[in-house]
Amino acid sequence: MFYYRNIKSVLIFIGILMITCCKKTYAQQSAQPIVINAGIGGNNTKDLLERIDKDCLAYKPDLTVLMVGTNDMNSMKYIPIEQYEKNLRRIINLILKSKSQVLVMNILPNYEPYLLTRHPRKFYGEEGPSGRMAEVNAVIKKVAAEKKVYFLDMHHIFNKVGNIGLDKSSLIQNQANSNNTDGLHPTPEGYRVMGIVVYEYIMNKKLPHHKVVCFGDSITYGDGSMDKESYPAYLKKLLSE
Repeated sequence: MFYYRNIKSVLIFIGILMITCCKKTYAQQSAQPIVINAGIGGNNTKDLLERIDKDCLAYKPDLTVLMVGTNDMNSMKYIPIEQYEKNLRRIINLILKSKSQVLVMNILPNYEPYLLTRHPRKFYGEEGPSGRMAEVNAVIKKVAAEKKVYFLDMHHIFNKVGNIGLDKSSLIQNQANSNNTDGLHPTPEGYRVMGIVVYEYIMNKKLPHHKVVCFGDSITYGDGSMDKESYPAYLKKLLSE
């Protein structure tokens, strides 16, 4: 009988241990951050509004990282600055209404000579592409402040460390580093820098990050993967470590 009781106690102990281990494993798995790449190439603010329900809000993120405006300022998908501001406000309002926190990034610098091979100079008027970009970024910063959402000046960071131009070390694609005359999208190293900067911001500000939606255009999309060349991919890797 003593032997039986001991065996029974051991079995109970093993059962409790297994349940505890399973609970810990489940907790560890559930604690793993989810990062969704919701970028689509060519999108402007109008496009984001059209797909925000299914591509962002449906995931019920606790944090949405928003970057949009590059296509709004260019000739093919142009949105006048007044309408851009209205669209941006509406996007942020919808995200906030869903109880997600918002981190807004401004748009990256570009290499203007390359840009002007795809968009006519006269389209930008006297202000030129750099003036148009400054106008868009000013709106982003203003709206972020008014809506009291988080703002990350990625434009300043790329201007400071990106070596934008023709050199191979540029964080923006060019002939030397990517064999193309892009001048707009980040290189693989550029995406890595973006991922690190967003991660550091999230950690420093102690933002929720169990489920993060990265919402935007092709600069968010990258190569579309969650394990290769996109800032959401690098962000997921860093958050999972």
